[in-house]
Amino acid sequence: MAEIAKRPATGRVRGERLETRVTADQKRLIEHAAALQGRTVTDFVLTSVQDAARRAIEEHQHLELSVRDSQAFIQALIEPQSVNERLHDTVRRYRERTGV
Repeated sequence: MAEIAKRPATGRVRGERLETRVTADQKRLIEHAAALQGRTVTDFVLTSVQDAARRAIEEHQHLELSVRDSQAFIQALIEPQSVNERLHDTVRRYRERTGV
């Protein structure tokens, strides 16, 4: 039964490769953690890295504002400030360069 858990899922082709250098202490720590979970080092590392990558992306996409910041944002939407000459120039240059 343990062998079944170690096999990659059907249809999963691992054609790409990631490599890293670790210290002896890091390697022992990772091997120990993988063994405690009954997983291969590769499976343990891949799962851990994928989880960390998903969390990093989610944190990057999630915006949390304080109450003060939220109020300032809403106020800016309700009563936007007038556009100054510098912004007009920036928009004009952008449109010239991009053809928009």
